[in-house]
Amino acid sequence: MIQETLAEAGQKMERTIEATQEEFGNIRTGRANPALFASIEVDYYGAPTPLQQLASFQVPEARTLLITPYDRSALGEIENALRNSDVGANPANDGNIIRVVLPQLTEERRKEYVKIVKTKAEDGKVAIRNIRRKAKDALEKMAKDGETGEDEVDRGIKELDELTKSKVESIDKLLDAKEAELLEV
Repeated sequence: MIQETLAEAGQKMERTIEATQEEFGNIRTGRANPALFASIEVDYYGAPTPLQQLASFQVPEARTLLITPYDRSALGEIENALRNSDVGANPANDGNIIRVVLPQLTEERRKEYVKIVKTKAEDGKVAIRNIRRKAKDALEKMAKDGETGEDEVDRGIKELDELTKSKVESIDKLLDAKEAELLEV
């Protein structure tokens, strides 16, 4: 029972790390990346549709992204969605594809992105700590209800603390890597 609780907490923590890493991917560095457009939705025949379902992406150069819609009639809507997004890009439509050239990041903008990344990392750490707290409460409830011995629960809590520490360190490593990537000129 204790191992099941620890395994479940470990899985939830791992999913939190993956979600944090995905959030980091949405934050722009100096290079073009299709993940930047993951959160953009296009009004496609009256329904908000994720851009990644409507087009393919190519990265021919470091700061250039080519977006090729599967349906040419959606070209205008895709261009409008890109223009209205917070990506900070200026799309150019040539009738078949949309070329997005990302502007060079300024030092000030890089520092803003670092602050955003740190906030997202802290959110991930808080989520991991919340998972730890719930698992610890479940373990303590087992001891209180007499389902298992207190020594076993104490060992389980120590294991849980080690697991939590390693997962928080994983987020710190991701943060350090993203921060270095953002500040790279």
